[in-house]
Amino acid sequence: MKKIVTFLAAGLLVLQACKQNPSESSSANPAIDMKVSGDTETQKVTAPPFVPAPVGDRAAKKVIVHLEATEIEGELADGVTYKFWTFNNTVPGTFIRIRVGDEVELHLKNASNSVMPHNIDLHAVNGPGGGAEATNVAPGKTAIFTFKALNPGLYVYHCAAAPVPLHIANGMYGMILVEPEGGLPKVDREYYIMQGEFYTKGKTDEKGLQEFDQDKGVEEKPTYVVFNGKKNALMGKNELQAKVGETVRLFVGNGGPNLASSFHVIGEIFDKVWVEGGSKINENVQTTLIPAGGAVMVEFKVEEPGEYILVDHSIFRAFNKGAIGKLKVTGEKNPKVYNKVQ
Repeated sequence: MKKIVTFLAAGLLVLQACKQNPSESSSANPAIDMKVSGDTETQKVTAPPFVPAPVGDRAAKKVIVHLEATEIEGELADGVTYKFWTFNNTVPGTFIRIRVGDEVELHLKNASNSVMPHNIDLHAVNGPGGGAEATNVAPGKTAIFTFKALNPGLYVYHCAAAPVPLHIANGMYGMILVEPEGGLPKVDREYYIMQGEFYTKGKTDEKGLQEFDQDKGVEEKPTYVVFNGKKNALMGKNELQAKVGETVRLFVGNGGPNLASSFHVIGEIFDKVWVEGGSKINENVQTTLIPAGGAVMVEFKVEEPGEYILVDHSIFRAFNKGAIGKLKVTGEKNPKVYNKVQ
């Protein structure tokens, strides 16, 4: 703990925050809740792995987004807790969904019980620091800035307050989707997944409250590499769902702060990949690379029931450090597609 305090160069003690799992939302309804007034729309939070409803073929409008920077204690693995820094109490933070041409009014509040100042750098923003210079906010305060969405694509956002690596390593990242004019093609299911690394004093799965380890971060040797802020966050009761014949779209980001991701779904082939979240589409892809601070959209049609494992194909990360999830597909078998003979 003394080493962390020295590193922060502020002599601050990390607060004993509320016991809340940063992978869970306070809302039981995963669907986005919109308030629309004329040509202005206010987005409310929704918990990953769920995303807001598609933009569709609407005109550009003003969209108001509220984010809160929080410092909370939550579960990193079974019996392992960590003091996360978050946007809206989840890792990753709230998925923001807009369209090209929208004017976004972003309100960033820093919780009154935070220890650190925070801000936000959205990779979708054209302007100094991606918004970071306009949103440096002390505990208990709120900053507001506006930007116009000029480029369609899937983008990462993260805290860029000093020291930047620590804020990202503690979980302060999320994604913003800027849909093209006319919207994205319709699919049956959409999910939000973001990979990130955690650097702890203890070993992987060592029980109890774990502190951040600066040396491991500098050496790029994470204790955990996980999806959605927790080891096995997309397993068991939290596994993703689909039915045979449905097309699934995954919005996959990589908060880093250090490692690239080799994203793969075992037993599936990506019909379409929006390379690095941009406009170029590759087809029939087995594994796609996602740089730290980058994102990708993938689509695939599920033809056969069963369990499909999502991994970072740098495979020790998946099976030993936590970058693993599951998509459960239900429906009738199709022996012409897949069949066990004996």
